[in-house]
Amino acid sequence: MTVLASALDPTDPDHRAHREAMLAKLADLDAEHAKALAGGGEKYVARHRGRGKLLARERIELLLDPDTPFLELSPLAGWGSEAPAYTVGASLVTGIGVVEGVECLITANDPTVRGGASNPWSLKKALRANDIALANRLPCISLVESGGADLPSQKEIFIPGGAIFRGLTRLSAAGIPTIAVVFGNSTAGGAYIPGMSDHVIMVKERAKVFLGGPPLVKMATGEESDDESLGGAEMHARTSGLADHFAVDEPDALRQARRVVARLNHRKAYADPPLAEPPKYDPEDLLGIVPGDLKAPFDPREVIARIVDASDFDEFKPLYGTSLTTGWASLHGYPVGILANAQGVLFSAESQKAAQFIQLANQRDIPLLFLHNTTGYMVGKEYEQGGIIKHGAMMINAVSNSRVPHLSVLLGASYGAGHYGMCGRAYDPRFLFAWPSAKSAVMGPQQLAGVLSIVARQSAAAKGQPYDDEGDAALRAMVEQQIESESLPMFLSGRLYDDGVIDPRDTRTVLGLCLSAVHTAPYQGARGGFGVFRM
Repeated sequence: MTVLASALDPTDPDHRAHREAMLAKLADLDAEHAKALAGGGEKYVARHRGRGKLLARERIELLLDPDTPFLELSPLAGWGSEAPAYTVGASLVTGIGVVEGVECLITANDPTVRGGASNPWSLKKALRANDIALANRLPCISLVESGGADLPSQKEIFIPGGAIFRGLTRLSAAGIPTIAVVFGNSTAGGAYIPGMSDHVIMVKERAKVFLGGPPLVKMATGEESDDESLGGAEMHARTSGLADHFAVDEPDALRQARRVVARLNHRKAYADPPLAEPPKYDPEDLLGIVPGDLKAPFDPREVIARIVDASDFDEFKPLYGTSLTTGWASLHGYPVGILANAQGVLFSAESQKAAQFIQLANQRDIPLLFLHNTTGYMVGKEYEQGGIIKHGAMMINAVSNSRVPHLSVLLGASYGAGHYGMCGRAYDPRFLFAWPSAKSAVMGPQQLAGVLSIVARQSAAAKGQPYDDEGDAALRAMVEQQIESESLPMFLSGRLYDDGVIDPRDTRTVLGLCLSAVHTAPYQGARGGFGVFRM
């Protein structure tokens, strides 16, 4: 066993300052999560309860096995949206939980937010959930109560929204079970969620599933009808055959959903590993590792030592390409290969080291964990002449064509093409999370503002015009402020560029849950097939 040594001193003033800064960010994060938990607010929560109905997360809690965790995904979806009607959380709860011993992808409409209607952010969130279910072969359970598309924003929902139904059929075609439990409205396009699910449960006198409600039917055909005869649970159970199971109330519907899952005969591709030894070091220390100034380096081994089993880590090429730490470990018993940025910048040696390491992981069928803290690939005449472009491309090529599961966590900076080489969102990691200390953009705010200033100054000189230095200072300040705000983790999480902003102390648990989900689906690393590496 190679136990990582730690040089971290929790009593050091810098560590304590970093910890306090992280705790302040976590307090801000908790406040935003509280908005998602609040749904549509006290008025609409009270009205929903007054109808004898459970809230979305209460439904999930009754569905899950007792005392098992629920990994909620994208809880900040819609954060920072310019449309005030789009609440934090996007009127939808998604996540992974265990039902009758089976890991499932669960989605639940929040009917306290505009009746559970879907807006552009809830659409993105639902599509991301379907992608996770498909990639990891997780049965998908939809807890439905939604009036369909939020009509004022239909132009952003209708065309791309069809992918929701396409996704459900793709899951079923792949042999991944889909289950719809209908608690209330499931109308218009939303009627196709139960229509395209493998198993459908409807609640008596509550579920209403129809393509067009009574007013629309009246306008279209002149026919008089009521909710129950047109789309009620009993009608669908007795007459149309759309309902496979008829529930007398919400708890009964959730009980029946659990029984459906119990009968799925859905098995994981890999057996669960034995219990693993926890890290040797206190996860509380993780709060003080990342400096407030992301230009200041930190040793990623201090993070690795606090998340991997027994703090046991076998480093690969420790003396070569030292601004990228690579090596082998296990996490909750699952083997992983880890790539972690050390000093921020990626040079040619780091890029070549990463490409070889990724190839090795694919030869051995070992998942990869990327821990981000990079300002990107090194620039400058010496490095361009040394081949940084082809070496950076080699790393990105390896990441792009790797076939083992990838997990990414943004710890600090994740700028430029370094974000790509470290398996950012565009490179389809199975899961991607961020710490509250993370920032991601094309480059740092000061650098980006400086580049714009230099270009503007050169343009003025080429035209023979005087340059406005006061205007330049104002422009730089404005650009820096904009890029700073747009690179913050809550802004990026609001746009679903990650699957959630997490407390650093929860990193090991979150990654363990993700690795367990990943091992539901079979995978095999690329054996060659990496395209052309420029040497």
